[in-house]
Amino acid sequence: MTEKKPKSIYHLKNGRLQLAHRHVVEEYPLRLRVNGRDLATLVCSPHQLNFLLAGFFRLQGFADSLSDIQALGVCADFGLAEVRLKGELPAKLQPTLTSGCGTGIAYNLPQQLQSDLRDRQRSYSVDSLFRLMNQLAKQAEQYRSHGGIHSAAIGDEKGLLLFAEDIGRHNTFDRLAGEAWFKQIELDDKMLVTSGRVSTEMVAKAARLGIGLIASRTSATDKAIELCEQAGITLIGYLRGEALEVYSRPQQLQIATGKERLSGITGVILAGGESRRMGSDKSLLPFQGARFIDHTYRIMAELFEEVIIVTNSPDLYNSIPCRKVTDIYSAQGSLAGIHSGLFHTDSDTAFVVACDMPFINPETIKQLCSRAAEGDVVIPISAHSPEPLHALYKKSCIPAMESVLDAGHKRIVGFFSQVNVVEVPATNLSPLNTAERSFLNVNTPQEYFSLRDSYPPSSPGEAEDRKSTAD
Repeated sequence: MTEKKPKSIYHLKNGRLQLAHRHVVEEYPLRLRVNGRDLATLVCSPHQLNFLLAGFFRLQGFADSLSDIQALGVCADFGLAEVRLKGELPAKLQPTLTSGCGTGIAYNLPQQLQSDLRDRQRSYSVDSLFRLMNQLAKQAEQYRSHGGIHSAAIGDEKGLLLFAEDIGRHNTFDRLAGEAWFKQIELDDKMLVTSGRVSTEMVAKAARLGIGLIASRTSATDKAIELCEQAGITLIGYLRGEALEVYSRPQQLQIATGKERLSGITGVILAGGESRRMGSDKSLLPFQGARFIDHTYRIMAELFEEVIIVTNSPDLYNSIPCRKVTDIYSAQGSLAGIHSGLFHTDSDTAFVVACDMPFINPETIKQLCSRAAEGDVVIPISAHSPEPLHALYKKSCIPAMESVLDAGHKRIVGFFSQVNVVEVPATNLSPLNTAERSFLNVNTPQEYFSLRDSYPPSSPGEAEDRKSTAD
């Protein structure tokens, strides 16, 4: 098998999530058919499978020597091993699964369960997550008098609710689910922390409980990451001390940076474009382990106390925990989107960005916002042109915008002659290369392919998304 590329993850460093890449453990389900019968599903690592299978038959007592294995073939693409053994298998044979897994293994959740979980608005603070993991460690130390045992806990923003330990990491999940039943504790959108590696069956169990965040002191498998994306679950690994790595749904994680957000300004993300040149909704395109709009929201949420998404399809963004508003002027382009964002915000000022700008830079935005008192519009001028979809607008612009929209015009700069516009050359923004990069937007398939090919897909699911987009 070819070596898999590292996955895009987010590493918490200095109070901010920073993009990084990591190789993760590969979880490989190998269906085993012996003498024409389905015998087992071996959840294993995908190397030297002939050794694994021979040892399995030897230790299960199905083969006394290698000569008893008459044929052995593995189809890696379909995860199927066809084996012919000398003699017949016992008539009443129970299916066996390795790696401590039970019969509930699922690599794709049922569609209804996926949609129920994926569309929820969830938000979890890093501080409460660190606190819950510390409480798990204290509970484990209190009850443990020996090593070699796994522990897990479920909690919320207030702290630990349930704790369990067992020699099997999967069993800890079952114990938590059972205790919650007995105590009638609702587990929807709770956090689950564990001492052991997170695999697919553990994710499937957590999804069925309605858990919204899973965190481990160690790693997660590649298939677990893919399943968490399906279920809308934030998956975190290597949570130790003040550090962690985020494998899925980083937009649901709220980080207290210790820095005050920009007061009196609302962040507005325009996601209502028709994407005619792209041919599909740009905001949903996968990039660096998330969608375009997820990257944009993460930065905007760090900068502003309120973030609004302007969209005529709000259901597409149910997983993002902020307010969504629709255009007041229908089908009149980005100007109508800016107008709607200003109209609906309680702030006097809004900083507006488009959903297809994956590299918006906090420092560049702060520099522009620092000049809010100078005019009704504060707009950067790049090397190519003004950047109206990376600019500051005040509510005082609304009457001028409406006069242009009422006349049926769509150009954003069409109302500029009626208000006080402050132009900021990109050369005045520091550093210049970072500012120019902040203005980059993606409009065509060619621009998208060029951008995304510079980065490896973060998951099998994203790889499939890329393939379908190319097709």
